[in-house]
Amino acid sequence: MAPPVAFVLKGYPRLSETFIAQEILALERAGMDIRIVSLRHPTDRATHPVNAEIRAPVAYLPEYLYREPLRVLRGWRAARGLPGFAAARRAWLRDLTRDPTPNRVRRFGQAMTLAAELPAAVARLHAHFLHTPASVARYAATMRGLGWSVSAHARDIWTTPAWEKREKLADAAWATTCSQAAHDDLATHAPAGAEIALLYHGLDLARFAPPGGMRPPRDGRDAADPVRILTVGRAVEKKGHDVLIRALAALPPGLHWRWTHIGGGPLRGALERQAQEAGIAARVEWRGALAQDAVLAACRDADLFALANRVARDGDRDGLPNVLLEAQSQALACVASGVSGVPELLVDGRTGLIVPPEDAAALSRALAALIADPARRAAMGEAGMGRVREAFDASTWAARLHARFAADGLAATPVKAGSRAA
Repeated sequence: MAPPVAFVLKGYPRLSETFIAQEILALERAGMDIRIVSLRHPTDRATHPVNAEIRAPVAYLPEYLYREPLRVLRGWRAARGLPGFAAARRAWLRDLTRDPTPNRVRRFGQAMTLAAELPAAVARLHAHFLHTPASVARYAATMRGLGWSVSAHARDIWTTPAWEKREKLADAAWATTCSQAAHDDLATHAPAGAEIALLYHGLDLARFAPPGGMRPPRDGRDAADPVRILTVGRAVEKKGHDVLIRALAALPPGLHWRWTHIGGGPLRGALERQAQEAGIAARVEWRGALAQDAVLAACRDADLFALANRVARDGDRDGLPNVLLEAQSQALACVASGVSGVPELLVDGRTGLIVPPEDAAALSRALAALIADPARRAAMGEAGMGRVREAFDASTWAARLHARFAADGLAATPVKAGSRAA
C-alpha cells in the first residue's frame, strides 16, 4: 500500500475549482490515499456533486493566525524541533525580504501548523497553485524533510514574481501545468533539469454525457424565442465580461437574444450597472454561482457560449478555461478571445470562433454571425464535442498524473490488461 499524499489547496471545496476535485476523485479511484489540507474554509454555499464522492479527510489550517493563536503557538513549538525547521526559516526569511507582506507571514504560520499536525504516515505534499499553497507546502515539507510537488494553473503562474517561480521550480520534485501556454512560461524560469509536465485537466465525460436531441434552430428573428447566449465565469477582470457587454450592446437591433451569466465575483454590481447603462438589462439574467449540475443544464439550454477572456492589468489570465470544455461537451458553439490556452482547445472556424482580446467590435461581429446561423452553430458544436471527447478526456490525463505519483512510490502501479498481479 502506497503512503498517503497531502494535497495542499487554497480553499476546499470551491465551485470555481471543479477540476481539482475531479482530479482528486480520479486519483482516489485509482487507489491513492489522499489527505486534503485547505488554507481557507469554504465560502460558497453550494458544492458540486463530485465533492460528495471524495473520501479524503479535510484539515483546515488557521486562515488568519490571530484567530487561532494557541494553535499557531503549539505549531511553532512543535515545528522548531523538526530537523528542517532552520532551513525552512532561512528560506522564508529570504522570501520575506523580497515580499514583506502579511500574507507571507501567514504562510509561514500555516506551514508551521501543518508541519506540526501532519500525520506521520504522509510521505509527500502536493500543492495546487504555485503561489500561496506552494509556499506553505514548501516550508512545511522542508521542516518535515519531505519532498513536495506542485500543479500550477493560471493566476498563480502569471502573477508570481520570476524569482519565486524560479526558486520553487528548482526546489519541487516536479511540477505540472494545464496548458501549453503556461508550460512555455514556466519553462523559461525553470532551471536545467527541472521537470515540468503538461497535463490538461480534461473533463469527466461520465458527468458530461452528450445532450439528447437537437437544439431548436433559433436565428434571432423571433422576438418571442430569442437566441440564448451563455457565459460562465466569475465576475473578475480577466474574464472580460465588460467587453462582452459592450459587444452585446453593439449587436444589430433586429437580432433577438438573451444573455445568461453564471458566476459570483466582486465585479457583479459594476457589470449590472454597465448593462443597465447600455440599455440591455432587460435581456440579461444574472444567476450567480451555481453547482455543476445546474451549469450543465444551462449549457444544454443555451444556443451559444461566449467568453471575452483577457489579460488583466496585474498579468492574471485564464489557463485553458474549463467552462469551454464543459460547453463544448454539450455541442455548444463557442466564441472566445484567443488568450493563453484557448487556441489549444478551440479550432477557429471549425469548433468555434476566436477573436482578439479587448476587441468588442470583433466579438460583436462573431456573435452576430453565429446568432443568425443555427446550422453553422450546430456544425461547430458537434465538431467541438468530438474534439473534447477525443483529446480532453479527464481519465486519460488523470492516469498520467497517477503514473507520475507511482514513479515516486506514492501510488500503486496500475496492472496492465492481460497481466497478473504478483
